[in-house]
Amino acid sequence: MPLKQIAANTTGQKKIYLLKPRGFCAGVVRAIDVVKIALGIYGAPVYVRKEIVHNKHVVDELREMGAVFVEELAEVPDNGRAIFSAHGVSPEVRRQGKLRGLNIIDATCPLVTKVHLEAVKFAREGYTIVLIGHKNHDEVVGTLGEAPDKMVLVESVADVDALEIADPTHVAYLTQTTLSLDETRDIMARLLERFPLIRGPKSQDICYATENRQMAVKGVAQFCDLLLVVGSANSSNSKRLVEVGQNYNVKSYLVNDWGEVNPAWLEGVTNVGVTAGASAPEHLVEQIIEALQDGGYGQLEEVEMIDEDVRFSLPPELASAAPQFYSISR
Repeated sequence: MPLKQIAANTTGQKKIYLLKPRGFCAGVVRAIDVVKIALGIYGAPVYVRKEIVHNKHVVDELREMGAVFVEELAEVPDNGRAIFSAHGVSPEVRRQGKLRGLNIIDATCPLVTKVHLEAVKFAREGYTIVLIGHKNHDEVVGTLGEAPDKMVLVESVADVDALEIADPTHVAYLTQTTLSLDETRDIMARLLERFPLIRGPKSQDICYATENRQMAVKGVAQFCDLLLVVGSANSSNSKRLVEVGQNYNVKSYLVNDWGEVNPAWLEGVTNVGVTAGASAPEHLVEQIIEALQDGGYGQLEEVEMIDEDVRFSLPPELASAAPQFYSISR
């Protein structure tokens, strides 16, 4: 239930439902701060493997500050300083960094690290691990690298049906942290049917921020004619928010910013819901709200579904160099 009762729009006037929580999660705040603090301590350039988080605006801002984004560590000069993105990396990438003698700062989200540790544990215990996730997503690539000979990836119920596992009594599952709760539930139900003894993590792998933002969309869907989700096209959790809205029969679109909003979407629309994926900056949401208000959406209601107050400490590589930044408080 939301922290306050949602008011249905009975006036017929154009209205915006602004969802909360939205935007940056604790892992994203931490990752962005890691880059900014590293630049402040060591100066430019600081190299970042892959996008630090999946958002074009964030990456562009950090690039202007002196961050250099590369696809692989081979692009980092000898003795350079490199940051691993929030999505995590495989042990092979870590090995490469060590062999190169690079100064590594690990900005992997602690909730992704949790999944990696679970993969290592299940692999050591001899389980075949079914990883529920999206092929080629940076997080999935890193997790698969923890136990490549022991892990298989599934993206759908059909993939579960096609599984062939040597010992069906010794199976475990893990999930990508940014999946759709509903989609994952269907896949899990089928896994349990096929492998009744399947084991899983002690607590779910889908992160709190992903769940909270999806629940907020579900909570407001009945009041909305249109849902705008602020986020980049390669942001898994943002795309899942669009899917949740569509599953509730709400016209839902993913946009980087107001410039991508098609005016035709607003034709005949009275009630607009606005939210943002976990890597989308708040100023992009504010831009959309202002544009909608200029277009006649005079009513604004912020709907807070749950009080979100999660913080992660900095990685030890930075905490020791900058004790004053040890606890992220934003």
